Amino acid sequence: MVFSSILFMFIYLPIVLAVYFILPRKWRNLWLFVVNFVFYGWGEPVYVLLMTFSISLNYFSGRMIDKYRAQDKKARIFLIANTGINILLLVFFKYFDLLAETVSLIPGINIRPLGLGLPIGISFYTFQNMSYVIDVYRGDTSAQKNYIAYGTYLALFPQLIAGPIVRYRDVAEQLETRTNSAEQFASGVRRFVIGLAKKTLIANNIGRLWDIYAETPVSQLTLVGAWIGIVAFSLQIYFDFSGYSDMAIGLGKLLGFDFLENFNYPYISKSVTEFWRRWHMSLSRWFRDYVYIPLGGSRRGLKRQIFNLLVVWALTGIWHGANWTFLLWGLYYAFFLIIEKVFLLRWLEKIPNFIGHIYALFVAVCGWVLFQLGNMEHVFTYYKAMFGFGSGGLISGTDIYYLSGYLLLIIIGAVASTPLGAKLYQKMPHKVKGVLSPILVALVLVISTAYLVDATYNPFLYFRF
Repeated sequence: MVFSSILFMFIYLPIVLAVYFILPRKWRNLWLFVVNFVFYGWGEPVYVLLMTFSISLNYFSGRMIDKYRAQDKKARIFLIANTGINILLLVFFKYFDLLAETVSLIPGINIRPLGLGLPIGISFYTFQNMSYVIDVYRGDTSAQKNYIAYGTYLALFPQLIAGPIVRYRDVAEQLETRTNSAEQFASGVRRFVIGLAKKTLIANNIGRLWDIYAETPVSQLTLVGAWIGIVAFSLQIYFDFSGYSDMAIGLGKLLGFDFLENFNYPYISKSVTEFWRRWHMSLSRWFRDYVYIPLGGSRRGLKRQIFNLLVVWALTGIWHGANWTFLLWGLYYAFFLIIEKVFLLRWLEKIPNFIGHIYALFVAVCGWVLFQLGNMEHVFTYYKAMFGFGSGGLISGTDIYYLSGYLLLIIIGAVASTPLGAKLYQKMPHKVKGVLSPILVALVLVISTAYLVDATYNPFLYFRF
């Protein structure tokens, strides 16, 4: 993975961009279409067939719904069939083994797991497909009549693997006509380098600390150690995922696409509701527009709203991975969002902001234990240690050793997860930024690349999605 990343960044990406800008505009989508398939097929060539089928299915469905728009019954049949096939493909490849193992717990039933590798990005591009077809049915966007253009949209390599979830209607015009400027290109380079630095310099390094505590025997896990570990993971997952989102947005800008933001400093939130307006924003918007609102949202009374929230967050949880702990993680957030809707938000508005901030941060950090540790026994023992009921005691010499070694990185991560740096940069005089910006970009790129070349540890937390 590390070698492939370096190879792509220094060899393939410059070639892709050079050919892209040399080609006439009418051929650029075709070039990206080819590049997307090469990129996607690099790790698992067989899944190119799945991607081709997915593109063809949804392109055809969109055309048929558009054709029979005046005959709602026929259009709805295509919509229902398309949605069903998309969901079945996702369930088969992502959840079959989990369902097989669960059903096999029933006496007399034995279904063997298939052990299929998870197609990269299937959760992301399935949701993009579904949003496109639903939007065509609703009349929110026109059906794409060019197969290459639709295939370019769905398999667009910058955001294919880890999002953000780009809805067709947000880039429909850009697929037809894209503007490229030196300013946009420079902005894309800056954004890409920021994302690369988040991933290689912060996420990868702080992730080592989490791994140490995640693998610590239960009998040795202290209260302080458990908190050090989960704080490290909280920073790792934020900088890992937001870093990839930044790289995707930056690469999109290089190609003339403007993708919507996916993160907005979620750790500064003052409520769980606000946290989810800032974290993985493209996913939250997707569930809001295609599940929560169609179910009735908040329009049918409090009881129905609570039911809708439970459905949305159960689906949000299980979307993240094929493990029942993800379902519990989703319901964990549903609980806090429901009590906020019922009364807590009104109370939070009346108290000092720092109390709401501590509450939201506490909920988010505690939730990551359930999210990351796939075994419920491990989750339970980790929580016990966090709240002083473990057998490891309060603190150990090992905790002091690791805390002293990683304290500076934790502080850097904590500060970098707030808008402080961006605000300071914006306050700089324009002339200073003009000189300083390219120097910083070049310096950070060199350092990030050096870390990437030397790294033996380069996990990708969102491959399982």
